[in-house]
Amino acid sequence: MPDSPLAQTVAALQTRARTELAELVAFKSVADYAQFPKSESEDAARWIADALRAEGFQDVALLDTPDGTQSVYGYLPGPADAPTVLLYAHYDVQPPLDEDAWVSPPFELTERDGRWYGRGAADCKGGMIMHLTALRALKEHGGVPVNIKVIAEGSEEQGTGGLERYAEAHPELLTADVIVIGDSGNFRAGLPTVTATLRGMTMVQVQVDTLEGNLHSGQFGGAAPDALAALIRILDSLRAEDGATTVRGLAADATWEGLQYPETDFRKDAKVLDGVGLIGTGTIADRLWSRPAVTVLGIDCPPVVGATPSVHASARALVSLRIPPGTDAVDATKLLTAHLEGAAPWGARVAVEQVGQGQPFRADTSSPAYASMAAALREAYDGQEMQTSGLGGSIPLCNTLARLYPDAEILLIGLSEPEAQIHAVNESVSPEELERLSLAEALFLQRFAAERR
Repeated sequence: MPDSPLAQTVAALQTRARTELAELVAFKSVADYAQFPKSESEDAARWIADALRAEGFQDVALLDTPDGTQSVYGYLPGPADAPTVLLYAHYDVQPPLDEDAWVSPPFELTERDGRWYGRGAADCKGGMIMHLTALRALKEHGGVPVNIKVIAEGSEEQGTGGLERYAEAHPELLTADVIVIGDSGNFRAGLPTVTATLRGMTMVQVQVDTLEGNLHSGQFGGAAPDALAALIRILDSLRAEDGATTVRGLAADATWEGLQYPETDFRKDAKVLDGVGLIGTGTIADRLWSRPAVTVLGIDCPPVVGATPSVHASARALVSLRIPPGTDAVDATKLLTAHLEGAAPWGARVAVEQVGQGQPFRADTSSPAYASMAAALREAYDGQEMQTSGLGGSIPLCNTLARLYPDAEILLIGLSEPEAQIHAVNESVSPEELERLSLAEALFLQRFAAERR
């Protein structure tokens, strides 16, 4: 770490950062109220609102968004005629999956092997703490030199679009000269990275029906059409023999020209078992950042324990399709729907329902704000140059903001490097990454303000 007075202040704030991250992680703020109480998300939102008020933010509000969740907004005025920077994070998290597989409780921040473990520690409650730490450090060194808006989303992981629709209905609320999305991450821990592209996403539910009701497999099996078998065939049609995604009519041959991802590193990061091959074609970067990727997220069918010898009348699956920049999510949804319907064997009835969608995003990394961020990251990371990578995940709000505010520069940084294992069991954050990126954000705000004077 650098030894500047600002860096020393950020370092001194890390104890507070850990305490507050533990408080925020403790909220089970999964925005699926069939799994976790809505009160957990509401309490997390109030925690953020209180934290903003304590830092002098004005107009702090809990915004009731159209999907039934809340986003938290606040405004911190800077010097007269200063530019405005919007800082984004989200406080909702993915479900913990198998809680028994966690080494420590998922909603209890636990230090182990130099990392802090807990659901949302990196994605993206840590991003909220990063913003707060950067602003607190600046207040001790001459004050925050820009106007700051903060928006903390309450349903990013669900992809239900509440904040996007709210922003569209209230376009004046989030106007800014620069938008810093604190929800991506470094290509590798210790390597300062900004994200240039995001894949979009469409998510559909596919229902297959073949019979009026389940039948005895001994009496009817062999002639009666099995809905589960039909669904398996439909899902299998979405992949080529080598595992590459094959949705009819959807291009899947684009290439990535920037930072590359060595296969050995990817196998280690993904924890691929020995002897198991990777899927798809092209470079790893091609597959992750420039090409579509289909994933079956879940299947409704009887579990092995308690299963009966039956031919199934109905089966259902949830399918996600990640979409690279250059492909329209609406068009991709139509192609996916047509493919699923057309792949049905034996005349099985197929119904496809869209349950989520977000457009891909490409940032303008040649903008002046990126030059300021490159200098800030260089200083925070002891002279290492900023790298540019893609991100296979989706942040649907980015496209909404780019459309509403075409003159705003949008930068993506964050804490979700590979070791963080976001969305998986034992998610964690690197305290050193949190410290360095908090410093980088503070330095960026200083540099950006100075260059706009």
